[in-house]
Amino acid sequence: MSHRNEFSSRELKLPEEGEVVGVVAQLLGFDRVKVKCADGKVRICRIPGKMKKKIWLRLNDVVLVAPWDFQSDLKGDIIWRYDRGNFKDLKAKGYLDNIMP
Repeated sequence: MSHRNEFSSRELKLPEEGEVVGVVAQLLGFDRVKVKCADGKVRICRIPGKMKKKIWLRLNDVVLVAPWDFQSDLKGDIIWRYDRGNFKDLKAKGYLDNIMP
């Protein structure tokens, strides 16, 4: 019996209004990562506590980011990590055109 994680599954979660897809560019330590987002901005994103020990992020992981209301160009929260199957679907739908060749 496999354990399904609520933050990363085969179901494709598309970005809603105010959310943006990005790629992990650098692991900064503690609960922070640098993410290159599809809107052309590089944000320092926080991994929320409910995700911290359930999801492990690596370089080049594709994530869904919710920019903060203030400092939205600089900071955000990671709300989802896409797996390999979702990566192919996102690329086919054009969500990764600005950040990955």
